[in-house]
Amino acid sequence: MTKPLRFSAFVMNTTSHILQGLWRTPDARQTDFNSLEHWVGLAKELERGKFDFIFFADVVGLYGDYDGGYRKYVEAGLQIPSNDPSVIASAIAYNTTDLGIAITSSVLQEHPFNFARKISTLDHASNGRIAWNIVTNGLSNASRNFGYDDLEEHDERYVWANEYADVVYKLWEGSWDDDALLQDKQQGRHGDPDKVHKIFHEGKRYRVEGPHLVAPSPQRTPVLFQAGSSTAGREFAARNAEAQFIISPSPGAAKILVDDTRGRLPSYGRDPHDLTLFQGLHFVIGSTEEEARRKEAELEDNIDLDAMIAHLSGAIGIDFGSHPLDTPLGAIETEGIRSVIDWVRESVDGREATIEDLGRLQGRNSRVVGTPEQIADELQRWRDAGVDGINVVNATIPGSYTDFIDHVTPVLQQRGLAQTEYAPGTTRAKLFGGDRLNDRHPAAQYRGAFTQVPSTV
Repeated sequence: MTKPLRFSAFVMNTTSHILQGLWRTPDARQTDFNSLEHWVGLAKELERGKFDFIFFADVVGLYGDYDGGYRKYVEAGLQIPSNDPSVIASAIAYNTTDLGIAITSSVLQEHPFNFARKISTLDHASNGRIAWNIVTNGLSNASRNFGYDDLEEHDERYVWANEYADVVYKLWEGSWDDDALLQDKQQGRHGDPDKVHKIFHEGKRYRVEGPHLVAPSPQRTPVLFQAGSSTAGREFAARNAEAQFIISPSPGAAKILVDDTRGRLPSYGRDPHDLTLFQGLHFVIGSTEEEARRKEAELEDNIDLDAMIAHLSGAIGIDFGSHPLDTPLGAIETEGIRSVIDWVRESVDGREATIEDLGRLQGRNSRVVGTPEQIADELQRWRDAGVDGINVVNATIPGSYTDFIDHVTPVLQQRGLAQTEYAPGTTRAKLFGGDRLNDRHPAAQYRGAFTQVPSTV
């Protein structure tokens, strides 16, 4: 029997996230991103469709310059303004019962002691439905926003992230024993001080004494996501992540990445299937293939090509805005973008790929177009490649998700590719069968590791 895929809605608390310019279409509500009702309404819709997560991306700085500055980002609403998703998580939790809430937070933006406290509070408030997408920082502007001269070297950012993770693991898993919170009115003892421990972490970047100020939440540690696919990123996922977000151009490419990443887990004492992989895809759905292709043509007409190029340009650190659209990519190739260049060149036949191709193909990357049945066929191919879930990218909110839920989800459910009901319990229990990180995870080493007795002086 086919194992159901997991589904996540890939969103950001901003107007223009991945597919640039589509906020301008009449039915798009992305400009309502400041509204709490907007996000609560979407969460309720996702829960109606039995989605596993609402997954919030986030940044804490501008992308690199485009055409010499950041004017295009502001004009296009390209991830600016951008609000803090963690602030609205409790409202989403209050208005839903089963939907997991995944929050992206960079190790750059918040001290691990305060971050651990915030996440534990949210996990309590949601009855155990919080996930954390662990990210480093790839934006120079973000580094300068937090007082650094520039970006840390790529692999060093993952060294930083591993220490950050260890600090929060110690707080979440090791600071409180399971039975430390008593709340015994008869004895007048609210907690057992012998079962609440300081962690005394001292590392390269952090010194944290503890103890954690929040009693153990339903999951203790949130479900752990990660989104980097570099060699260092895959190693970090193999050590830390329970779920990884990938964007591969095809099921075949995904299989190579999935097999490579899973193959790294045993070196950290973990089982290869301790990691669940979510592929990012966006969908154009029609009752006939002809209708789907017509809708795709309309979508292409509404995409802001210049903004698409700006987004990719800023993300990889090359200012394509200073070159005409017909500039051959080979004329500006650098080591930093060779994989991107190669992918675009392979996608065009018989001619040199240009900057315009870069923008248009980026918009079409990981797009699935067709009838609900054709889309279900394609998702089966991704499942066969080893992908466990789909992170659904939107063209419009809520329309992209409503269309998927109304038309594709029923077909997937009939084929056993989507769940028809939620399993009970926390988000981790729904995914893996238990509330707590399994004993193979590196965080488990901190359970019972801190046994100092508090002073009575």
